[in-house]
Amino acid sequence: MKKIALLFGLLAFTSCMTVQPADPNALTAAEKSAGWKLLFDGTTLSGWRSLKSEKPGVGWRVEDGALVTSGKKEDLVSAGEFGDFELSLEWKISEGGNSGVIYRVGLGENATYRTGPECQVLDNVKAEDNKQPNHLAGSLYDLVAPPKDFTKPVGEWNLVRIVVRGWHVQHWLNGQQVVDVDLGTPEGKALIAGSKFKTMPRFATLSSGHIALQDHGDAVSFRSVKIRELK
Repeated sequence: MKKIALLFGLLAFTSCMTVQPADPNALTAAEKSAGWKLLFDGTTLSGWRSLKSEKPGVGWRVEDGALVTSGKKEDLVSAGEFGDFELSLEWKISEGGNSGVIYRVGLGENATYRTGPECQVLDNVKAEDNKQPNHLAGSLYDLVAPPKDFTKPVGEWNLVRIVVRGWHVQHWLNGQQVVDVDLGTPEGKALIAGSKFKTMPRFATLSSGHIALQDHGDAVSFRSVKIRELK
């Protein structure tokens, strides 16, 4: 009897191991109930634009269920705007690559980073911009460094979660919280005053804005891009 039970247990385990993972670009019933919405449908560029045009950024395409660019120097921007929100997505960077997720982006500027803070996407090992701690993956770019490197090896997917309430900003990378700061406080404003954004008057001032996936000239992929607005 013990041998039979062991056999059935082994068969059950093998069956579980062969189950295909859920579509990363789909929502579960629980997520829908919690107010999550997809920003990327997994097959098209619907719902996306560029900073200066209602058409999606040049060079972006959908490949194997991911938003992909090989680098044409034009960010991909959500058509919709968001105030307080929780954003979740996965990114995969090329060797030596650099990109970012920029939020509360306003139109009317020549670059998304002139209004929106950035959650850095980077190959921490070989990217040129890996010298400053507050430029590493998961950082609030040029403002707050992650406590350590939580990235997965190049070629693997990394999970990011960003929560913004007012100007209280939190980043998670692969399940680890790496940023927790309020840019509206004197301490937060001091960080901005000591950064490259000090000459950009609209930076981190908008109560709502677009989500942007940065094209820094390197190959990068994004998938499972979903958001829920916070009340």
